[in-house]
This record gives sequence, structure tokens and C-alpha cells, in this order.
Amino acid sequence: MDSAESRRPQHSPRPGGQRGHAPRPVKLLIAGGPGAGKTTFLRTTAGSALTTTLDHPTGRHPATLQPVRLEFGRVTLDPELVLYLFGTPEPDPAWRRWDELAGGAIGAVVLADPCRLQDCFVALDYFEQRDLPFVVGLNRFGPMTHTADDVREALVVGPDVPVMFCDARLAVSAGAVLRRLLGHAIARTATCRDGIGRLHRRMIGAPLLTDHRHTSTRSAR
Repeated sequence: MDSAESRRPQHSPRPGGQRGHAPRPVKLLIAGGPGAGKTTFLRTTAGSALTTTLDHPTGRHPATLQPVRLEFGRVTLDPELVLYLFGTPEPDPAWRRWDELAGGAIGAVVLADPCRLQDCFVALDYFEQRDLPFVVGLNRFGPMTHTADDVREALVVGPDVPVMFCDARLAVSAGAVLRRLLGHAIARTATCRDGIGRLHRRMIGAPLLTDHRHTSTRSAR
């Protein structure tokens, strides 16, 4: 005689996830100044899953009518987690495209060229103003003569913001940046009063240490 347990319907594991559970989708942004390595980072992490499209927007402002190249990719970090990575384009006057991309994102990677730190200030300001967790990835383009703390001071970011060296060409290095961002985003939202709810809703050439703060719109802390 069959037991009650044997009569229960058996569910086959879904591809990419545990038995009966689809992978959890997570949206992340990849930002940074021109030539900082966004495309390389996306190509390294997403591989053949990287997609490039042209956005043809409509609007009244002439700058918003120009087609913009958008890149996004899909990364299966583990059987329970799938990352959707969206590269940010050049900012438009109203930040419309960035605002659209930021919807549902739980965090961002800000890639920076250590020799042109001021190029990433726009991205830092944007994410700070919108209270979106981010990490700074210092893309290695040659020998480094400064520490991450030196760069943190030059960028004027707080001690809670992860600043790490990386090589966007290497999968291990780029993957480490993504994992650090996930940990940071979870820690940031968990310390808020409704942190878990917020995280769940979000998921549905200048010298290195030149004092850029005097010419940047970023405010000193």
C-alpha cells in the first residue's frame, strides 16, 4: 500500500534553481565615466548574454531625441540568483534614461579610471542623491601607486562605501565586484527601518589625487 508521502505530486527542479523555485532576479546598474570600462565589465560578466540595443526616445528636448546605445546582460551568479546588469548611457539633461534604468535596481557599480577620477563624479552624485547603494570599482589600467583609502578621500565618499581595485577584463575580478555590491546593498537596506521591504521592492586624464573637489559639484562631507 502506497504511503501518503509517495502519493504526493513530485516537482521536477526548474532549470537554474532549486526544486520548485525559480531563480531570484536582481537588477544592478553599471555606471562610470567614458572609457572607464563599462562595456568591458559587461562583456566579461555576461559573455554571450550581453545585448546591445539602440534606444529611440520621443520628447521635446532635442538632446532626448538622439538614439542612445544601451547595453544589458544576464548573469547567473548561483542557482538561486540571476543578475540583470544594465549599463548607463551618457546622461541626458533630464536624467530620464537613468531614472528609467534605476527603477527596480538594488544597487550600482561605479567604475572609475584612477587617472580620471572626476569622470565618475556625475554617477556618484546621482546614486547618492537617490540613496541607491553603490560600490566603486577602480579599474586597473596600469601599476597603482595609491591605496583605496587615498582614492576614497579623493572621491569624497563615506567610509561605508566599498572602494576596491578590479580588472574589468577578468571574470574573477568583475565577479568579486558584483558580490561585494550585493553584500553592501543587503547590509545597507537591513540597517534601515524597513530595510527588508525596501530591498524586496527594489528587486520586483587628471592626476589621481588632484583636489577635484574644488571644481566638482560634489559637496564635501
